[in-house]
Amino acid sequence: MALEMFSRIREFFEGDPVVRKVADDPALSAEILLLFRMVLADGEVDEAELETLRRICADAFGIDAESFGKVMRYLQDYGYETTTAQALAIFRGYPHERRVELARHLAEIAKADDELNQQEVRLLARTLEVLRLDPHEVVPGGA
Repeated sequence: MALEMFSRIREFFEGDPVVRKVADDPALSAEILLLFRMVLADGEVDEAELETLRRICADAFGIDAESFGKVMRYLQDYGYETTTAQALAIFRGYPHERRVELARHLAEIAKADDELNQQEVRLLARTLEVLRLDPHEVVPGGA
């Protein structure tokens, strides 16, 4: 009980440790921004796409449901200066498997609402081009 209270007091003064983790890792910030841009690519926030983003953030990055909103607020406040091209540039030097994982996450979000629109396809195609990936590596049967 005392440790939990101390943890809450520490979080109050220092902020959410998950938000700090995102803030301290430019690549992680850029990746989540890219994923969120896919949610927004068709001009509306679809609940299925947002839920897919939440699940990816939990499974791949350890961002729990309680911290997800705080992370998104942080990125909204401080991530607006990062363009999609800048975010993608961070990943060019990453290992091939890591780049494929990013592209698969983007494709998963785009397909979450059972509808691929032109903007989502363009963002995914541009991502594949910049990351030097073949569509067959990301989407079974090609894009």
